[in-house]
Amino acid sequence: MRGARRPIYAVATWVKRQPPKVKAFLCVVAGIAALVFLRFIVHDHDNLFIAAEAVHALGISVLIYKLTKERTCAGLSLKSQDLTALFLAARLYCSFVMEYDIHTVLDTATLATTLWVIYMIRFKLRPSYMEDKDNFAIYFVVVPCVLLALVVHPSTSHNIFNRICWAFCVYLEAVSVLPQLRLMQNTKIVEPFTAHYVFALGIARFLSCAHWVLQVLDTHGRLLTALGYGLWPPMVLLAEIVQTFILADFCYYYVKSVVGGQLVLRLPSGVV
Repeated sequence: MRGARRPIYAVATWVKRQPPKVKAFLCVVAGIAALVFLRFIVHDHDNLFIAAEAVHALGISVLIYKLTKERTCAGLSLKSQDLTALFLAARLYCSFVMEYDIHTVLDTATLATTLWVIYMIRFKLRPSYMEDKDNFAIYFVVVPCVLLALVVHPSTSHNIFNRICWAFCVYLEAVSVLPQLRLMQNTKIVEPFTAHYVFALGIARFLSCAHWVLQVLDTHGRLLTALGYGLWPPMVLLAEIVQTFILADFCYYYVKSVVGGQLVLRLPSGVV
């Protein structure tokens, strides 16, 4: 096992020594390679969306274990959980009034568990909450998302409020993890369960992004037309890409830590 780890660790060490521009280029190349790989092994790309939701559920399961067995919420951002509950509530409302399907049921379960996590942090495990480290101003993301949703939203026949609400939840989901990343940057050390949860979010969002990108490629761009006209279709795709790249840097350090056999993840300055 150690022999297998050495080449991977050597590659990780080499990447670490590269300048930021080279790292960004390597990240893009790795993402494209992963998309090509998924395109050939996954024939029904809708399965990628289902896989993304399954990985997200796995991440929430890690949180449930942490809160119930470890009896601590140290390292978790309450503000990220609040933003998650907000975009899930908005998306659930839109699902009921616009397109009720299986994802509505999944979103209901996810919202319920997220509200439970918020309850545990606010009331049951409040003494272990790192309130001083969870200092991201959420209006920095909520207000721009509202303004952007007012300007760029779906061009369907639904009620204008519903269309704006749908756009808002798409934009907010893309940036909802920022308070969690800020908290981890402030503490510099991330304990295993929190790291597992955030890594699961990163994988889930990559799979969701891959679903949309591959669907666009397979339909030769017709999917964008089906979503509507104007700026809304490319903004949906951009939101998926943004939320993937927001977590890409953390996922790199997570994999590097796991390959190196470290149980606790140490983040250098400038990751967030």
